[in-house]
Amino acid sequence: MERRGYNFVTVICMVVGVGLSLYVSRVHAAVTLPPEDKPLKRHFYKKLKTCANVEAFVKHQVELWWDKDKSITAKLLKLLYADCMVNGCDGSILLDGPRTEKNATKNSRLDGFILIDKIKKVVEARCPEAVSCTDILVLSVRDAVHLAGAPSYPVFLGRRDGLESKAAWVDLPSPSVSWEEGYAYFKSKGLDAQDYATLLGAHTLGKTHCEDIHDRLYDYNKTQKADPTMSRLLLEKLRQLCPSSSSSPSSKKKSDKDPTIFLTDKNGDAYSFTNTYYSNVLSYDSVLGVDQQLLFNYNTSQLVLEYAEKFESFRREFTLSISRMGGLGVLTGKQGEIRKNCRLTNNNNPDIK
Repeated sequence: MERRGYNFVTVICMVVGVGLSLYVSRVHAAVTLPPEDKPLKRHFYKKLKTCANVEAFVKHQVELWWDKDKSITAKLLKLLYADCMVNGCDGSILLDGPRTEKNATKNSRLDGFILIDKIKKVVEARCPEAVSCTDILVLSVRDAVHLAGAPSYPVFLGRRDGLESKAAWVDLPSPSVSWEEGYAYFKSKGLDAQDYATLLGAHTLGKTHCEDIHDRLYDYNKTQKADPTMSRLLLEKLRQLCPSSSSSPSSKKKSDKDPTIFLTDKNGDAYSFTNTYYSNVLSYDSVLGVDQQLLFNYNTSQLVLEYAEKFESFRREFTLSISRMGGLGVLTGKQGEIRKNCRLTNNNNPDIK
């Protein structure tokens, strides 16, 4: 396949000097679970005898939804990412209100809220005021990715729900950031290079909007040219799907349609958890710039090679990294609250409305 501007051998030669020792230390760091100083526990509600069967309740509802709409896996993954990476995993992304995280511009396309509401209603009917919305979200993601093809994994529970949510908190990076910017963001949240390369693998599921890749297709780094790291075949295909006039943020009107495309075209509509994402990175066929950038750092390029070759390695490491993300900034003990309704704080905080 013809590639534009780069080839894989050149990239590896550029970055090989970084050294293997850093890679090994990152790998070691990535295999830890949520910090022990946070009292999250396996079977938390069972041990407290407050909702012994919560995991079964959540799993059943996720299965019912997934049978009808397999895209729910990608939606829930994005919802968890938007929650945990901004203010910690506190369910603040679920709160309604014009000034909440949910209504930040970068979160305008989030989905999956209705399923969380449905699960919460079921759980409340069986275990009133016992299980947090945050734990429900984390459990639902585990069950959804398992249905899509990832391993099931133990979830440490005991998170409580936050009392605040502010759109101004939302600092999620754009899909076109450089490797340095993307990794710096993850590092600032307490995650490492292996977490970064592994969690981006969630892009093997789902879609993106043409608007999000307009710069790669037509104006990379303000050059009025395409991103040179994209294969020519992919560029031609995406330009057909995303004409300049329909994908340019500056020319769009509210009434204009913004087409969507699968992040991994192979079996994209099946929403399967595979390692196709990493094969695409190697062949310069990543739809998002942030994904292609994984090839331009020694540590993450080695992970791309490993995951593309060994699906089981990716499956295993994904469960570890998503568990680490699910332990970021959690509220426990008497912090926060157990919401009765995931969209509202229990006192209907007027600052959130």
